[in-house]
Amino acid sequence: MRLSVVIVNYNVRHFLEQALGSVRRAMQGIDGEVWVVDNNSADDSVRMVRERFPEVRLIANTDNPGFAVANNQAIRQSSGEYVLLLNPDTLVEEDTFHKCLHFMDAHPEAGALGCKLLDGSGKFLPESKRGFPTPWVAFCKTFGLSTLFPRSPVFNRYHMGYLPENETNEVDVLAGCFMFMRRTALDRSGLLDEAFFMYGEDIDLSYRIQLAGFKNYYFPETKIIHYKGESTKKGSLNYVRTFYQAMIIFARKHFSGPRAGLFVLMLQGAIWFRASLTILRNFLGKAWLPALDALAIYLGLILLKDFWANYYYHDPHWFKTNVLWFNFPLYILIWLGTVWISGGYDTRYNLSRLLRGLGLGTLILSAVYGLLDLDYRPSRALVLMGASWAVFATVGIRLATHFWAFGNFRLGRSKVKNLIVVGDESECARVLGLLNRVGAEGKNFIGRVGSSPAGKENIERLGEPGQLAELVRIYAANEIIFCSKDIGSQEIMAHMAKIGSAISYKIVPEESLSIIGSSSKDEPGELYTIDIRYNIAQPGHRRDKRLIDLCICLALLATLPAWLIFSGKRALLLKNWLPVLFGQKTWVGYAKSAQITTLPTLRPGVFSPVDALKDLEVNEETAARLNFFFAKDWEVERDLTVFIKG
Repeated sequence: MRLSVVIVNYNVRHFLEQALGSVRRAMQGIDGEVWVVDNNSADDSVRMVRERFPEVRLIANTDNPGFAVANNQAIRQSSGEYVLLLNPDTLVEEDTFHKCLHFMDAHPEAGALGCKLLDGSGKFLPESKRGFPTPWVAFCKTFGLSTLFPRSPVFNRYHMGYLPENETNEVDVLAGCFMFMRRTALDRSGLLDEAFFMYGEDIDLSYRIQLAGFKNYYFPETKIIHYKGESTKKGSLNYVRTFYQAMIIFARKHFSGPRAGLFVLMLQGAIWFRASLTILRNFLGKAWLPALDALAIYLGLILLKDFWANYYYHDPHWFKTNVLWFNFPLYILIWLGTVWISGGYDTRYNLSRLLRGLGLGTLILSAVYGLLDLDYRPSRALVLMGASWAVFATVGIRLATHFWAFGNFRLGRSKVKNLIVVGDESECARVLGLLNRVGAEGKNFIGRVGSSPAGKENIERLGEPGQLAELVRIYAANEIIFCSKDIGSQEIMAHMAKIGSAISYKIVPEESLSIIGSSSKDEPGELYTIDIRYNIAQPGHRRDKRLIDLCICLALLATLPAWLIFSGKRALLLKNWLPVLFGQKTWVGYAKSAQITTLPTLRPGVFSPVDALKDLEVNEETAARLNFFFAKDWEVERDLTVFIKG
C-alpha cells in the first residue's frame, strides 16, 4: 500500500466532512487508506463519518487522549509506505498526494515533506516552513523581533522568512497539520512523543527525523487550505499555556546543561508575558464598549449637574462634591450592570436589550435612591435626566461604531455583501436554499458563475469560471461561495490566489448542509449550518440561568422557616443549597440519559424536566427527548416551572 492518511478529529464535524471529501478526490488512483481517529467528539462526528464516508477506517475513542496518542493509534495499524498526518480543518488539492508521492520517490533522502499552507482567505501561512526553536529563535518570536524583521535570517529563523515561499527548500520543522512522512523514517525516528498532549509534537518529530539521517523539505508545488484556529481555538490562556509547556518539554528533552536551563527559564517567562498580553487583549476586547459607555454617561451627568444647578437652583455650587465620586459612579454601575444582565454587551447592536437594561437599571436606581441617606440624594430630576442621557449616549455610541465598522446605521445588520456562487445551477439553488434556511442575512445575490447554461431554476448565469476575477470587479462582489461538487479544490485555490484576500471565500461540500469559510488566519472559520441551535448554549441565556439559580437560593433563604416546615423536599433543598449557590450544581439540569454528551454542558441538576411530570414513568428515550427540548428551547420560565413542580 502506498499511502495512509491519518486525521485526528475533535468536535469539528463540518470541517472534517469537507476535509474527507477533498481527501476522497485526492486518493483517486492511489493504493491507500484513510484513518480518522475521533477523540470523543460530542458533535456527532462519528456518525457522520460512518454514514458519509464508509471507506474510512474509524477509531472512536471514549476519551480525549491528545493529538499525539491519537495519531499513533492509527499509524500503528496503518500499512502505507508513506504516512500523512492531516488536520481535519484542511482542504487538499486533487493532485496533492500524487505530487507528494512523486517528490518523495525522487528524493530518497527525504524523510518528511510539508506543502504550502493557505488560510481561508488565500493568504500564505508562514508556519509552512519553520526553524528549530533554539533559545535565540524562541526569544525573537516571543518578543516580536521576527515580526519586525520578517525577511531576516537572524531575527526570523522561526518562520524562515528569508526563504522564498514558492521555492522548494530543506527546512527544520514541518507543520503538524500536513506532515507527509516516509514509513522508514518513522521506523527509525519513532512515532509522535505522547508526552505532548497538543502542540510541539510536530517540532519534536521533525527534529528526530533529521537525527535519524533524513531531511525535511518544504514543497510548495502543491498547497492546501488550513482553516487555522478551527481544530484548536487560539487566543486563549489555555492555548498559551499548552503551547509554551510543549516548548518546555521539547527543550528539556533535546537540550542539556546551562543551555537547557536558560531556555526553560526563558519559556517560562514567555508564558507569563504571553498570558499577560492575552488577558489584556481579551479584557480590552470585552471592556472597551462598557468603558466608553461609562465615560460618556459620566461626562453627560457632569454637564447635567451644572445645567440643573444653574437653571433650577440658580446656584452653580448647589450639588455637593459627593455626587462626583459616589452618586454618578453608583448610577453608572447600576445602569451598565443591568445592561450586562440583559445581554446588551453580548450582542453589541441589539437596541432592545440595551434599552431593556437601561430601563431596568432606572427602576432599580429609583428604588435604591429612596434608601440613601439625605446627603446622598441630590435630585430625582438628575436621575431621570441622567437616564435619558444614558439612552441617548449609548445608542449614539452604537450608531457611530456600527457606521465605522459597516458603513451604515442599520444596527444589527452588517454591510450587505454582493454574493456570487460558483457552480452549476442545481448546486447554486441548493446553496441559496441553505442560506435562506440558516437565516444568513445581509447578502445581495448577484448571480451564478458556471459552465452549464440556465435550466429549470432559471438562475442568472454571469459567465464562465475563467471570467470570475473580472466578474468580481464588475459587480463589486465581496463574497464568493464555491460549490465543491462542480469545481475542484485546485481551481478554487487558483481563483483565490488570482482575486486576492480582500473578499470573503466560502465552500459548500458536496451533499453537505454546511457552508464553510474563514476571512482571517487569526480567527476561527465561519460556518453556516442548519444544525440545531440550542438556547442554553447562548452566553446570555447561560448567564440568565445562573442568575435564576442565585435568585432561587436567595428566595429559599428568605422563606427558610416556611419550607423547612411545609416542604416535603426539605432534605434535598438543604443538601443542595450551598452547591448551587457556589456554582457546583444548578437547580434544573438534564435528566439521566446516555445522550447528554451530545448536548451543551450543564452543571449537575437537582431537578430535571422529568420532575415536572410528577409520577409518570419516563423511559430512556423520552428522557433524552425532554433533555433535547429543554436545551433547545430553554427560557427562564422553564427553570421556574420545573423547580416549582419538582
